[in-house]
Amino acid sequence: MVTIYDLAKRTGFSSTTVSKALNNYSDVSEKTKKKILDAATEMGYLPNAHAQSLSTKKSWTIGVMFSEDNEVGMKHPFFSSLIESFRKFVEKEGYDLIFASRNLRNRDTSYLEHFLYRAVDGIVVICSDPSDPQVQDMINSHIPIVVIDMSDQNCSVVYSDNIEGGKLAVNYLHSLGHTKIAHISGDPSIDAGAQRIKGFTKAMDELNLPIHQGYLVNGGMFSIEEGKAAMESLLMLEPIPTAVFVSGDHMAIGAMEAIKEKGLRIPEDMSVIGYDDIEMSAYVTPKLTTIRQDTDVIGARAGNLLIKQIIQKKKLFKTEVIPVQLMIRESCGVVKKEKK
Repeated sequence: MVTIYDLAKRTGFSSTTVSKALNNYSDVSEKTKKKILDAATEMGYLPNAHAQSLSTKKSWTIGVMFSEDNEVGMKHPFFSSLIESFRKFVEKEGYDLIFASRNLRNRDTSYLEHFLYRAVDGIVVICSDPSDPQVQDMINSHIPIVVIDMSDQNCSVVYSDNIEGGKLAVNYLHSLGHTKIAHISGDPSIDAGAQRIKGFTKAMDELNLPIHQGYLVNGGMFSIEEGKAAMESLLMLEPIPTAVFVSGDHMAIGAMEAIKEKGLRIPEDMSVIGYDDIEMSAYVTPKLTTIRQDTDVIGARAGNLLIKQIIQKKKLFKTEVIPVQLMIRESCGVVKKEKK
């Protein structure tokens, strides 16, 4: 196997200069770099990743784990854009991602054991189920870790301001004259679901608006079908709400389907506001007003927090709350005056 010492012998440069040229250091002239790189090509030199990891005591890999009940993972547009922005950030710093397979559970191997075996430098946990003991094992281990979409953990966390998002949605509907506002929530056992419920109830309370019986519906794990079923139950209530804040865009699209099937119009008869701002929300009819989560910022901040811990060789306990934004489109309208 060709080594940098062989290249040094062939080119007449020191092994330090050869190493710098191969790693594109700026203090080596372009002429010298070219001579060394040409020799490397001729001699068939390949950098040995394993040798590099031994010398740096790093594997240059980051473990990725999805922890959730509904097993949607990267199929959901929010999480796929999130992991894409995280990947872009860490790849620029030289890291590759290793995804933990769900089959590990069937092989009596924990996620932590798997990541230790693969010698990852750090772990990112996404869409966290706080009750999952495997997540807690990783949080309590010595490996640098960042958790996305879950608050109040014994480690670094990055998540959207979901309470503020819930309040933004209610305040916007109220500004259009709505007082009978319902909420199709995400499952309250999930942090995002619980925080958005908190934002909804807080805003309703601050505006002195009653939450009528049946107006707060658990929409489960954020799917289109669950959103549709939850909306169908709201449409059977008396008084019927004039507006609904839905905890996810997929659920909101399901809710819109149920409203249309009932023969009602959006927004003339029922206003709908979603959450996430997935790409599809700008293309449904009518275009969905929603609360936007900034996946680019969340992914990059999480990547930055994790790499900082890897470099410093110590765990950090930092919380980053990312602001959300109201995206006004066509699915919310001024409330119709009730006939006396």
